[in-house]
Amino acid sequence: MLFNTLDFWIFFAHILPAYLVLRRRAQNVLLLLGSYFFYACWDWRFLGLLLLSTSTDWLLGNAISREKTPSGARKWVATSVALNLGFLGFFKYFNFFVDSAGALLAGLGFDPGFLHLHIVLPVGISFYTFQSISYIVDVYRKEVEPARDPLDFALFVAFFPHMVAGPIMHSRDLLPQMQRPRSPRWEEAMTGFNLAMWGLFKKVVVADNLAVIANSIFARELGFRAGAIHLGALAFAFQIYCDFSGYTDIARGVARIMGFRLMDNFNHPYFATCITDFWRRWHISLSTWLRDYLYVPLGGNRQGPGHTYRNLFLTMLLGGLWHGAAWKFVIWGGYQGVLLILERALGGKRLVTGFFEQEGLWGRLLWGVRVLVTFHFVCLGWIIFRCESTGPLWFMTRNFMDLTGWLRMPPGLAWTAGLYIAPLLVMEAFQYFGRNEQIVLKLPVPARALLYAASAFVFILWGRFESNAFIYFQF
Repeated sequence: MLFNTLDFWIFFAHILPAYLVLRRRAQNVLLLLGSYFFYACWDWRFLGLLLLSTSTDWLLGNAISREKTPSGARKWVATSVALNLGFLGFFKYFNFFVDSAGALLAGLGFDPGFLHLHIVLPVGISFYTFQSISYIVDVYRKEVEPARDPLDFALFVAFFPHMVAGPIMHSRDLLPQMQRPRSPRWEEAMTGFNLAMWGLFKKVVVADNLAVIANSIFARELGFRAGAIHLGALAFAFQIYCDFSGYTDIARGVARIMGFRLMDNFNHPYFATCITDFWRRWHISLSTWLRDYLYVPLGGNRQGPGHTYRNLFLTMLLGGLWHGAAWKFVIWGGYQGVLLILERALGGKRLVTGFFEQEGLWGRLLWGVRVLVTFHFVCLGWIIFRCESTGPLWFMTRNFMDLTGWLRMPPGLAWTAGLYIAPLLVMEAFQYFGRNEQIVLKLPVPARALLYAASAFVFILWGRFESNAFIYFQF
């Protein structure tokens, strides 16, 4: 069941009226049953895996809180992490490691004869696994009390708006919302509705139309010419942003209508002035998770530059592998790690600047140049991320470094891509320079009505309603 289908909105229309008239515990029962139904619409067979993971972590969380010694608590933490990563590793990475080992042995002249299993990847497993691990670690660190009621914890794991593709919520932020009464207000509902509709616009109007252009170029229909590669990178950059942030906006909007607050997963990432700044704005919940549960435990920046660079590289390498079981994601993670290391060596936090921190015309022009340079390096990373295999990577990345390609993009497709990107950039600029994500709600009623009418017209005329799955569902 996809957010961009009529089926989902019919489902939500059945859930919401009953939810609004029930008390907290009955609301949680309704939401949990609805969440399991939502998940079963993908593949009911994996409900058992979800229930097993949920019940195990609920029991282990309470076991940790009862332990008298740190060593005893660490035993249960290790058990939970091993089980969760075991499930994730088997379903997501088993064939990747087996096939990679088989290819290596075959290259050495051996016939490994490894068995390739036809494993179906459970949708959302990367997201709910990381969320469960964060809960266990937070309980161990005494940053959150263990959930005594299994109903509250099960809803924390399976809450349907964000379960499939995040954001990955800290237990200290989301679990208390499951445990206290919720009385949605009209203002909150309007904010949620605005968020959800903007997210839907980004998905079906911008992302899905740009996907046609990006797919044709990455399928090598236009060859490896520099102009085509630059256009493909540009189209995919805005496709993946609008696809993923569109999902997040819909998830946040639907949750807000019901009185829940999910964290913002994106903060205008293409206004970043360096790669460090980009990762503070892109997929914020994953960046935060990697920082809190991987980078900091590895030692962070507490042991000198050498260890800091190592920790950065390992964190981004594993962050790349989280995205998928393929070497291109490992390369992409390594590329991001190298850029972060170079930035830290050159200037660290001084490179992270916003438009409003600049003084004078020259300072703001310099800010614009840094945004464009950062976007170029981000697009180079998206080429690595998007390529179907590692084979064409060298040719595409080499031609992408020809900066004249930005001026030699195929004109017809470039104008088409610009037609879809322009409304997004206008709205993002209003939000960024107005320092208000909900700036539309600040407009006078006539102006807002005109904007809604124009958006509805564009939505109906150019929206693609082929039930295209969100990109991050495969991760």
